[in-house]
Amino acid sequence: MATPEPEVDLQQGLFSHLLELRSRLLKASATVLVVLLALVPFANHLYTELAAPLVARLPAGAHLIATEVASPFVTPLKLAFYAALFISMPMILYQLWAFVSPGLYKHEKRLARPLLAAALVLFYMGCAFAYFLVLPAAFRFLTAITPQGVEMMTDITHYLDFVMLMFFAFGLCFEVPVAVVILAAVGIVDLDKLRSSRRYAIVGAFAIAALITPPDITSMIMLAVPMCLLYELGMLAVRWLVKPGSLKPDAG
Repeated sequence: MATPEPEVDLQQGLFSHLLELRSRLLKASATVLVVLLALVPFANHLYTELAAPLVARLPAGAHLIATEVASPFVTPLKLAFYAALFISMPMILYQLWAFVSPGLYKHEKRLARPLLAAALVLFYMGCAFAYFLVLPAAFRFLTAITPQGVEMMTDITHYLDFVMLMFFAFGLCFEVPVAVVILAAVGIVDLDKLRSSRRYAIVGAFAIAALITPPDITSMIMLAVPMCLLYELGMLAVRWLVKPGSLKPDAG
């Protein structure tokens, strides 16, 4: 018995989507690989720059240490890989967008494009905020409370893991406006509900900041206050850009 024509079309469509997905993944991976190869010769310099906020605040004679034999080689390479992902993210997101955009409605594309660009910029801003403002303040506090007779010497791998976690956490926390706009666009909240929930958002911002940041009040405030301001920015974006349920498909 011959295969029904709709089933053949479905299989061909699925196969073409899988081929396109593979192509997009290969392009994104190739971009990361090229950037990584370009950064490998500068891996040690990258680590020196990453460690600067801590090294500048260590007591005289203190320094970073490597507790594993391969750490001086592997840890800078890990940082180079993270940096390659960071630099390649616009291309990765473009490939993702090129794959999913044909299946979106026109009004969804109109809202998704600026949201995608804003999410990328806000993530970069969160990482920069953590590096230039929060980490120096946190390390100043941590070095100041080190007990007398204890010499602070941080392992280079543990330091990299800590800083990457901080970058990721602050990058995600800076996505508050994007999250607010998406919630409003799908109809979960509206502008009035966002306004009435402002006090809960402030409490939530300080609770999240207390969980994420190092154990000092300065770092907590330095994360909580921007999150509150970004919540207000999200409400402005909802007021200007979003119609209730604007991500829902058109009727009929």
